[in-house]
Amino acid sequence: MLAAITFVATSGCTWNQLPPGFGLSGVTAFRRFTEWTEARVWAKLHRLVLDERGSQGGVDWSRCAIDSVGVRALKGGS
Repeated sequence: MLAAITFVATSGCTWNQLPPGFGLSGVTAFRRFTEWTEARVWAKLHRLVLDERGSQGGVDWSRCAIDSVGVRALKGGS
């Protein structure tokens, strides 16, 4: 399932163009992607990867920044 979602995200194909070798339909992959997005699986996975890399010294937190893409600007921002 994760491989199918990753394939669609990185290849630029549509869900309906998902190759049959993944063993599931594009509709099923899209439905699971939507469920996982609503459950914040991607944010949790991102955090786990950052924590793991950080514990190995692979992330220099002093060079981190938050941009407007990742954090919603309340009241329109400026």
